[in-house]
Amino acid sequence: MPITVAALRETAAGERRVAITPEVAKKLRGKGIRVLLEHGAGAAAGFPDSSYADTEFAGAESVLAQADVLTCVLPPDDSAWERLREGTIVIGQLRPYGAAERIALMGKRRLTAFALELLPRTTRAQAMDVLSSQAAVAGYRAMLIAAESAPKFFPMLTTAAGTIRPSRVLVVGAGVAGLQAIATARRLGAQTEGYDVRPETREQVESLGAKFVELGVSAAGSGGYARELTAEERAAQQQALAEHLKSVDVIVTTAAVPGRPSPKIITAAMVDGMKPGALIVDLAAEGGGNCELTQPGQRVEHQGVTILGPLNLPAGAPLHASEMYARNAYNFLELLVQGDTLAPDFNDELLAKSCVTRNGERQFQQ
Repeated sequence: MPITVAALRETAAGERRVAITPEVAKKLRGKGIRVLLEHGAGAAAGFPDSSYADTEFAGAESVLAQADVLTCVLPPDDSAWERLREGTIVIGQLRPYGAAERIALMGKRRLTAFALELLPRTTRAQAMDVLSSQAAVAGYRAMLIAAESAPKFFPMLTTAAGTIRPSRVLVVGAGVAGLQAIATARRLGAQTEGYDVRPETREQVESLGAKFVELGVSAAGSGGYARELTAEERAAQQQALAEHLKSVDVIVTTAAVPGRPSPKIITAAMVDGMKPGALIVDLAAEGGGNCELTQPGQRVEHQGVTILGPLNLPAGAPLHASEMYARNAYNFLELLVQGDTLAPDFNDELLAKSCVTRNGERQFQQ
């Protein structure tokens, strides 16, 4: 019997992506792998069932009962874990941090589960890096939200009524999301700046045509993330940043580390010093936000400054986000397949470090 790789319709609130796209389904079938989807799995992402040529469809119960490998974007409902066959392999963004009950369910069903957000940030893992691919979508959409919500035009306009000056936009954090936000702000014509405590990001920011803001604090870390600032460094950063923010029209903050609270970079006092009509879009809202006043999923008005805390931005561009995510998952799945059998090699760093449970035994330690 061929390996059966399956996907369900995502059930998380507002989630519109799908873990298997028609493109990836075709690639899997080309390798002799059977693809089984729940009816309507890709519809919200722009992929109706009719777009999946030669793909099998069934109800959720049947999909779970037949899957050898279940791929998902976000963790399915708890009831889905209980209906999976024992020994099934699960691949997706499983959000293992603080998820003791979910991991216990995986153990009960003797599942082997891989959380793609735990992959090491290495060159070899780039083709599987869902954090990077989805952060690119989030950074793009965050800047579009900023442009829509700001009370000013982004570009300079010369009109019969006079010249409109461009908005001054600052992106805090120059990771994948931040760089995509900077590139988008530049395309929209804003006067764009980027800031990051990692000095090596200066060249990347400037390569996009933005100005790198130098605040005199350096915090280069490991794994592509900044290290935590000392109390003295944080105080120096906040003092310099507070002065800089007084002239900024739009701020997009992107500093986040999976499984940890988002670092508080913009204090309430800094917001108090910003000019009326200024806007903050906090891309790190899911982890509590980079701004002290951020409310996840909410719009906050504070002394004339608007703070937005959007959640799950990649789901708002589900077609392209799904295409990138599905390719990432497919590339990871290739590590598990040897010929026509599933044979994960746990000596492989990428598998070992992303494994949450192995045949039900917990591997992930927070």
